[in-house]
Amino acid sequence: MQWRSLVLGLLLLRLGLQALLTLLPALAPGLCLRRRFPFPFPPPPALPGPPAATTDNHPGSSHWGSLLRRDSLGGAAGDDDYERRYSGAFPPQLRARLRDAARGMFVFGYDSYMQHAFPRDELDPLHCCGRGPDLEDPSNLNINDVLGNYSLTLIDALDTLAVMGNSSEFQKAVKLVIDTVSFDKDSTVQVFEATIRVLGSLLSAHIIITDSRQPFGDMTIKDYDNELLHMAHDLAVRLLPAFENTKTGIPYPRVNLKKGVPPDSHNETCTAGAGSLLVEFGILSRLLGDSTFEWVARRAVKALWSLRSNNTGLLGNVVNIQTGHWVGKQSGLGAGSDSFYEYLLKSYILFGEREDLEMFNDAYRNIQNHLRRGREACNEGEGDPPLYVNVNMFTGQLMNTWIDSLQAFFPGLQVLIGDVEDAICLHAFYYAIWKRYGALPERYNWQLQAPDVPFYPLRPELVESTYLLYQATKNPFYLHVGMDILQSLEKYTKAKCGYATLHHVVEKTKEDRMESFFLSETCKYLYLLFDEENPLHQSGNKYMFTTEGHVVSVDERFRTSLWQDILPAAEHGAHNGKHNDFRALNFSSNCNRVPDERRYLLPLKSNYMRQIDRMVGLI
Repeated sequence: MQWRSLVLGLLLLRLGLQALLTLLPALAPGLCLRRRFPFPFPPPPALPGPPAATTDNHPGSSHWGSLLRRDSLGGAAGDDDYERRYSGAFPPQLRARLRDAARGMFVFGYDSYMQHAFPRDELDPLHCCGRGPDLEDPSNLNINDVLGNYSLTLIDALDTLAVMGNSSEFQKAVKLVIDTVSFDKDSTVQVFEATIRVLGSLLSAHIIITDSRQPFGDMTIKDYDNELLHMAHDLAVRLLPAFENTKTGIPYPRVNLKKGVPPDSHNETCTAGAGSLLVEFGILSRLLGDSTFEWVARRAVKALWSLRSNNTGLLGNVVNIQTGHWVGKQSGLGAGSDSFYEYLLKSYILFGEREDLEMFNDAYRNIQNHLRRGREACNEGEGDPPLYVNVNMFTGQLMNTWIDSLQAFFPGLQVLIGDVEDAICLHAFYYAIWKRYGALPERYNWQLQAPDVPFYPLRPELVESTYLLYQATKNPFYLHVGMDILQSLEKYTKAKCGYATLHHVVEKTKEDRMESFFLSETCKYLYLLFDEENPLHQSGNKYMFTTEGHVVSVDERFRTSLWQDILPAAEHGAHNGKHNDFRALNFSSNCNRVPDERRYLLPLKSNYMRQIDRMVGLI
């Protein structure tokens, strides 16, 4: 492949380090720098080889694995170890046990937070206490960007309670939020985090409460007077100063909820942070009948879109909000960029504005042209397996040889546009990394077959893609994947009072933090993967997940444009498109390429799956 020559120079630069590690073997195990091939991706083997991993590589497999082997493996075809492990029907009783285990995981984390941490923002699961903003060190952005002294974890978990059918606790939690949470706080938070975690959850819970159908059970609140919607409005008003006094319309990254934009605020923000506000702000505008919030969010998206490269059509990952100059020129699908692309598509699905779909289609085409490497087809042909890499936005040239765990969301996005075959391959790559470590390192170097940044903060992206791929294919393989993930989380991250971040995926050391998205996303997607009868999966119910995993209904009230009072139709390109517009314009739809006869076979041929396992050093 031509792209291999692009990394040859980087490979040569690594030779010195590898030679040093040969002389110092004590360092090698900790760094996992094992090499089996002269290039990053080996060719697919023509014949079956040894198994990718034994049960020892799958923590806890003996617990549920005996039931699986007894009930489902007898019908597997052939002698291939991958087929024996993953093929065949998934026993209903095992699935029910895993659903209950996922619910139990959420309950343990949620109850621990309520007992030991509420009303603070997060739970410290090792010391069984709560944490809020780091008032002593305002520069601690890892904490202060997220924690605003507003009971974050409780708010973020609201719709998970509803999805799991716990009406009594949902009603109790909503009343607690209404009675105890205020946004009139001297807290400087990141606009993006406050939007997706807090604003999005308030809106989701409000929609659930006011839904006349009540699909999750009786989630109504006695004497409810739209309090959550009013709280969402109050928070959004406090975030609006971030959009003022910027020459480009791209918002400041942070705002003080009481005082506005801090005087020492930075002028640099990431593409995802500034361009992933449209879903929540748009929902709020359309519920209130006030176009202000959607307008500022849409203006930011258009400003970023106008700054894409004339040569490649790609965007960078960090931009100056005053000059429009790209400070970070890396174009990829992970941190700093991920949800920008996600929200172009989801904004169209929810609001029906055709320009959102047109931007997404252009972006996806440019991603395929410049970021994708490997063979053309996922499940046929020769060559390297497909992979999306980080490139220079102006030249399309490879910038580095790592990817990050946030990119694991992308197969799920590909499912939404119908590019299922490509999603299968990319998901298999991330699952192979998970099998090796029992978690996803925050950053993984695919050339060195080792983590560059080894911590795992309980992120949901791989679970999300697993869930969406199962919904698209109904292939039991993805139930096996979910079982592996669930077992790993139980074995490696469970703590005295909740679930803890892994400080190092190789050493399995823990950090004293349980981020709120563990309850709002990771547990929710695991539960839904195994809960076949959930109302979300019933015919006639149409829902979409925000980038924080919050559930919002897809209905006509969100497809009424508010733009006539601000811009003429010709200028803003409003179009109340229907879903068939999406299908007609989707140039990469491959839904029909997954035939029924493959329902109980591996979604990816075993020789290609083995190739990927070798690629990450599993075999």
